[in-house]
Amino acid sequence: MTNGSAAPVSLVDTGAAPGLPTAGPLPVRAMIEASHARVVGRERESEVIAAALAAGRSILLEGPPGTGKTTLLRALAEGAGVGLELVEGNAELSPARLVGHHDPSRVLTEDYRPDNFVPGPLVRALTSGALLYVEELNRVPEETLNVLLGVLSERRLHVPRLGVVDAAPSFRLVAAMNPSDAVGTGRITPALYDRSCRVGFVHQSADEETAIVRRDHHVVDAAFVERAVRATRSTREHPDLRLGSSVRGALDLVAVAESLAELRAVALAGRLAPAAETTGTDAALAALSGRVQLLEGSTRTVEEVVAELWAASAPVDPSESSQDGDPGKA
Repeated sequence: MTNGSAAPVSLVDTGAAPGLPTAGPLPVRAMIEASHARVVGRERESEVIAAALAAGRSILLEGPPGTGKTTLLRALAEGAGVGLELVEGNAELSPARLVGHHDPSRVLTEDYRPDNFVPGPLVRALTSGALLYVEELNRVPEETLNVLLGVLSERRLHVPRLGVVDAAPSFRLVAAMNPSDAVGTGRITPALYDRSCRVGFVHQSADEETAIVRRDHHVVDAAFVERAVRATRSTREHPDLRLGSSVRGALDLVAVAESLAELRAVALAGRLAPAAETTGTDAALAALSGRVQLLEGSTRTVEEVVAELWAASAPVDPSESSQDGDPGKA
């Protein structure tokens, strides 16, 4: 963000003791229509989130990665006609990076002035009335979370050497986190939960995940797409795996298999020809082996588990099934 493109900062005379800014309405039906047009499934989540945003509330989304939180929020922002400021939460997200800073070179010659302040995503969202979306909230340092708590309480931000920045009526804060991920994360203060509405996310159904993959790969054999989704979903239940793959694994699996099939001149199907089965296995290893995590103490490799799951995902051969069930056999 350059100085020339920075949104103007609205300052409030702190000596006048004005009333706190309030949230304005957002078009709930337009948000829901936009989400239905862009998101597969998630009807309940889109309605609840849209209603909370329309009511002026901030929201905490909890669930594993790859469950459509960002996609849904982009659609809701589009339907509301507001911008979306996306912030990646991590240990390096300091208050200065979130709020903004004065341009050091200009401060030397001009001193601290409003027009040499470079706004961060929080100030940009406040002044433009955008949705501020903070991902991986439980990786954000405590001092940065305290800045967000102040904004949630007052819809107002006090910036040293700048003044008071009031939130535009359409401003909302939406944060996301994966509560099951304990690596590099911290505990979220109850004060933040107390100031937010919470919406939980889980993986979608097999039919919905298949529809997501088909939407992006509609020319690929439907049975192969179903097998890719089946193999991906099975990573979430395998006893040797601590972490399974999201639907993104199935998307990548089909994309890689499609390219490999063209390169090797093989046909994709739910049950691949014996000579082509390595194409599916190679695609599964490329797409899934980096997304899953073994349980501590497992004696197997990730490659062994993924190859096993891919082989097991093949549909049952009808001829084998009929032989097994032949009533004439003793």
